[in-house]
Amino acid sequence: MSSRRSFRAVAVYCGSSNRVDSKYLDVATHVGTELASRGVGVVYGGGSVGLMGAVADGALQAGGRVDGVITDKLMDMELGHPRLTELIVTKTMGERKMKMASLADAFIGLPGGWGTLEEVFEVVTLTQLEYHRKPVGLLNAGGYYDHLVAFLDHAAGEGFIRPSHRGLISCASTIEGLLGQLEVAELPGVAGLF
Repeated sequence: MSSRRSFRAVAVYCGSSNRVDSKYLDVATHVGTELASRGVGVVYGGGSVGLMGAVADGALQAGGRVDGVITDKLMDMELGHPRLTELIVTKTMGERKMKMASLADAFIGLPGGWGTLEEVFEVVTLTQLEYHRKPVGLLNAGGYYDHLVAFLDHAAGEGFIRPSHRGLISCASTIEGLLGQLEVAELPGVAGLF
């Protein structure tokens, strides 16, 4: 088993919609609060709406550091959070994702849609190919990711994800449990991949 990691900052990917059940907003607020209470900074997409805003607000209210990374297009839509520790504006989504990955020591996907899924799968692929050595996890709040986890097991069973790589995405129903898993996650690399 790996030695236990500590995290300076964790990137949080999550939905930006306000049209979701309030239980998801509550989870996001708790994630921000929990990270801040552990002295772990939050890196996220810089938005003020949906779960994104709730994560930031939870961390800020608990005295934590919150670094947002947002594109100029989204800033022009007035979606940037006005009270962050630092707000970095990029030209493209690609630059945004690269900057977030460089600032974080681990990655967590909260409930979200297309963007959240794309970001989680990109960073887990980068971990698998050893472009970085950072753990990735899904916060399966209220069973939100049950079907995705079942699909990943199916993909592994069909041979599209190697058994040694199936664990590259940790999954837990609480942020406390997920952080515990990420601290000790095994990160097998490219050896035997092809």
